[in-house]
Amino acid sequence: MTKIERRTSETTVRVVLGVGTGIAKISTGVLFLDHMMSALARYSGMDMEISATGDLKHHTIEDVAIALGESFARVLPTKCARYGASTVPMDEALVEVTIDAGGRPYYRGPLPSSLYEHWMRSFADNAKMTLHIRVLRGTDRHHIVEAAFKALGFAIRQALVETDAVFSTKGSVTLDAV
Repeated sequence: MTKIERRTSETTVRVVLGVGTGIAKISTGVLFLDHMMSALARYSGMDMEISATGDLKHHTIEDVAIALGESFARVLPTKCARYGASTVPMDEALVEVTIDAGGRPYYRGPLPSSLYEHWMRSFADNAKMTLHIRVLRGTDRHHIVEAAFKALGFAIRQALVETDAVFSTKGSVTLDAV
């Protein structure tokens, strides 16, 4: 379990994150973000407590992504499956998410919402994960974005599975400040 507090002149964000059963306690002041964080917790199996206040919706959404991504990078087991993929239907929407939680940040979308496109990019950068999202079909932005968060949750659940090996030809990578 990890705890992160991020404070700027625009926002204050607190995240408590751990591998668990998907219990969520979310209060960001942005109702759709609360809904997406609850879905992400549920489908990933990660227990999340997120509280946030901010001056603008954009700043709150972005800073929650940054703090949650940093938290995810800290709780990732060294010997985990690392990779995950899921395709989730939601009514007319069908969205595929594929991740590599191997420490190399990269994001490729897009989602049909600039706020949640930015959330995914900020999360991937700070989680140090490769995250690909493909919207295979859909017309309702809510359904597409929600399917993306659910698929991300399922992919994270797969990637977090602890194994007895490090899935990298480089072995375990460490960085030390000298």
